[in-house]
Amino acid sequence: MQVITAARPAWVFPFTGLQPAQFRTLVRLVAERGGDAVADGRPGRQWALDLADRVLLVAAYWRTNLTMRQIGPLFGVSHSAAHRVIDTLGPLLALAPVRRRPVDQIAIVDGTLIPTRDHRLAAPSKNYRYSTNLQVAIDASTRLVIAVGDPQPGNRNDTIVYRSSGIQEKLDGRPVMADGGYRGNPEVIIPYRKPADGSDLPHWKQALNVEHRTVRAGVEHALARMKCFKILRDYRRAAHTLTDAASGIANLHNIILAG
Repeated sequence: MQVITAARPAWVFPFTGLQPAQFRTLVRLVAERGGDAVADGRPGRQWALDLADRVLLVAAYWRTNLTMRQIGPLFGVSHSAAHRVIDTLGPLLALAPVRRRPVDQIAIVDGTLIPTRDHRLAAPSKNYRYSTNLQVAIDASTRLVIAVGDPQPGNRNDTIVYRSSGIQEKLDGRPVMADGGYRGNPEVIIPYRKPADGSDLPHWKQALNVEHRTVRAGVEHALARMKCFKILRDYRRAAHTLTDAASGIANLHNIILAG
């Protein structure tokens, strides 16, 4: 028996964070990307759930981080069917690459640690757990996520992961702001550091650092909103699927923020 269905709009917001109209926009996007053309398992066997319910299942899984044996019965399907839905539709919810941006658009980038149980990619990190380092970039003016890097082992610092995750290439040619942890990437605008002799910074540099922190706070807020999707607090699936999940959550974050 199916408990949660997209046919009842009252279920949408509690399990996805999206308003019903935003959810319908998301379903149309997935349909345009080929979501309706995918069959379940083998040719000739159709999905037990319609497209809207499958999209709701994926978003609800990311939002609640329930296990497959918990999320499946809520939608009236087996845990293996729920797993196939997430594997198939998850990539179709991904953030679309930004094709055109103003040349003077400022991006803000920061990394966050995602506790990840797959030790093939995760590594012990400063949060005392096996984690991966996820790089996220937002537009400074709109606060929308514009790029997500490929997760890297959590014991690597932001300077290295910025270059190895692919986000540097996605932001190429645009001004990029970040915190002092990105020292070593000359194209990134970071705060002024104190002189080696321990003397204080000039007042004008201190004022610029304050402004820098104020603007940079936007990416911290974006990461906090993305982590409302609890799967980013304890990722139990194979690490290679985290890229699609993080990109899809970034897309949902943008839809919610844009209204």
